[in-house]
Amino acid sequence: MAKLIFGCGYLGIQVARLWCHAGETVFAVTRSEQRAEQLAAAGIKPIVGDLVGKSQVPLPQGVRTVLFAVGYDRASNLPIRDVYVNGLSNAIAWMPNSVNRFLYISSTGVYGKVTDTDVDEHSPCEPLRDGGKACLAAEQLLQSSRLASQAIILRLAGIYGPGRIPRAADLVAGHPIDAPAEGSLNLIHVEDAAQIVLLAEQHAVPPRTYVISDGQPVPRAAYYAELAKLLKAPPPQFTAPPADSPASQRAASDKRINPAQMFAELAPSLRYPNYREGLAAIIAADTRSP
Repeated sequence: MAKLIFGCGYLGIQVARLWCHAGETVFAVTRSEQRAEQLAAAGIKPIVGDLVGKSQVPLPQGVRTVLFAVGYDRASNLPIRDVYVNGLSNAIAWMPNSVNRFLYISSTGVYGKVTDTDVDEHSPCEPLRDGGKACLAAEQLLQSSRLASQAIILRLAGIYGPGRIPRAADLVAGHPIDAPAEGSLNLIHVEDAAQIVLLAEQHAVPPRTYVISDGQPVPRAAYYAELAKLLKAPPPQFTAPPADSPASQRAASDKRINPAQMFAELAPSLRYPNYREGLAAIIAADTRSP
């Protein structure tokens, strides 16, 4: 059964590789001719087109599963809502009738600041940041669209993995982290996230929504202390970020994600069940690289 990906980036390319390895035909929409060449070299069939452009993107017929994992490119100079909501609206309008699974990658940013109880799929959505507001608006659009009965919404916690460990360079340089030491980080390794996407495709009964994390929220101070130790860097120092900065907005969204429904219904076996194992593997691989 053919697969179609919108947003073949950090997570999307991992999912594409898993599908290709399983012998599936995988199409991916990209705006870039250069990226199209890279996708083709990886065995993926590229479709060059712009989700928020004026021209309709020609999509292949017979596609059964769609992954919408579009990220926000700040260099585009487009409002984030245009990318997340208008882009999704166009994708739905162009979608062939053959689709029976529409996997939408959302974010735990749809929740606001929740410190007195764990957050799950039934917690109220009161996003504080523009990204969370755009994700929630996109979810609502999908849930009211002609694909609502095929929709599986995956609200991912912070994705980390090779090439994506924020603030590592700052720690090595001894620069302070512009965030409070208090507060929880909710994480999922990109390889585990990709496996969960496939499990959701195979086992979730749409319409369904899941929060996705490793289920091991970690205090920010403990996370950066462990990362500094692995990097053989000085112990982390923290400083209050400017009140109007993105770092301040992220810190204000303190919460603990509870993915019990994900574990019960999708039964993933995480390769990296906590941040310690995930970070250790990444740093060890970086150390071995020439």
